[in-house]
Amino acid sequence: MASLADNLKNSLVSVVEGAGDVVSATKNVTRDTIVGLMQAGGDVAEGSMQAVSGMIAEGVHAVSQVGGSVTSGVEGLVSGAVSAASSTGVSTVAAASHAASGAVRGASEVGEDVGEAAVSAVRGAINAAGEVGGDSADLAKNAVMGSLQAADDIGSEAGSIVRKALLNAAALPHDVIDALLTGKAE
Repeated sequence: MASLADNLKNSLVSVVEGAGDVVSATKNVTRDTIVGLMQAGGDVAEGSMQAVSGMIAEGVHAVSQVGGSVTSGVEGLVSGAVSAASSTGVSTVAAASHAASGAVRGASEVGEDVGEAAVSAVRGAINAAGEVGGDSADLAKNAVMGSLQAADDIGSEAGSIVRKALLNAAALPHDVIDALLTGKAE
């Protein structure tokens, strides 16, 4: 796992430095790296999904290290993870959850806004749905849950920031988010 995370980080550092489109650059590198992880592992177990979370956190570190937009990087990282899961026959909803969790943890570790990271993670999952033919509401829901779990693990302040950011994000499906965060459907 450590060498795969290092490979992802090194690849991201080199492509993000010269990239005009951070979302596409991070998505493609992440997808290719995670596909390699999943194919090398044969049957993908929960441990591989945990590895995805760690790799996404390292990806956030790499984007931050080169001065790239962390929010754009998160969107690409999560989208790439979902795309990789789809192309290897792994649960895309599990990938969305674990990738979003890693994105929020990574953002916290590098001092970035965890709320913005969570919104970008959900946006990345939704964008991936269109590309892989997945259900955008399911992917969004799982990205929200992964983001919230990571934020709550970080601390109550981070959890509050993520909840507020998700509820206030104009570009996200509010019926899904409101139902998850408040327990009430619109």
